[in-house]
Amino acid sequence: TDQNQVCDCDPQTSHVFKSKLPDIPISNHLPLHAYCFQKLSQFADRPCLIVGPAAKTYTYSETHLISRKIAAGLSNLGIRKGDVVMILLQNSAEFVFSFLAASMIGAVATTANPFYTAAEIFKQFTVSKTKLIITQAMYVDKLRNHDDGAKLGEDFKVVTVDDPPENCLHFSVLSEANESDAPEVDIQPDDAVAMPFSSGTTGLPKGVVLTHKSLTTSVAQQVDGENPNLY
Repeated sequence: TDQNQVCDCDPQTSHVFKSKLPDIPISNHLPLHAYCFQKLSQFADRPCLIVGPAAKTYTYSETHLISRKIAAGLSNLGIRKGDVVMILLQNSAEFVFSFLAASMIGAVATTANPFYTAAEIFKQFTVSKTKLIITQAMYVDKLRNHDDGAKLGEDFKVVTVDDPPENCLHFSVLSEANESDAPEVDIQPDDAVAMPFSSGTTGLPKGVVLTHKSLTTSVAQQVDGENPNLY
């Protein structure tokens, strides 16, 4: 046998390896937030979000309502479909609410590590064309000096979940908005909903655009079928 012969199969032949688990229905026609809350009336009072350090639990109904309020607040601040909102937060309830709220108005959430340097944050800010940043007061100093001259409070807005420093807004401008002000937005499965950035192992971090369809499909394969369901 020729030592260089690795495989005698036809290189044009494709092989499909199927899971032993049964197929599951994929509701990838729904926007991410609609998929998450499609059975809200059935599970409104069940726990949805548990914040361990604060010993606080939010039900599905509460999570949906708060996210709707924040969606309205983002819209009131001028965020529109396709605009990018940077979530520069540690793990928190506000992180989840903000992500869902962005989805509800067709905006795109780009998540950034609050422990990044100012240069790393602004690299992602620039590439993603961020319009608004949601963060904590302790990280605001990293956002004040931009090499391109973009000015906090003028060229982009910053909302903090705690006491806002100068030229920043308090999270209450989002969370206390009237949920009925949230616009009804036509969102297609292939519209972007998130733009995380790669780790940068082999170069600079790169933005990865995730669509509503891709995320609902990802969630469905984890929670539907024979696995415990979403609720």
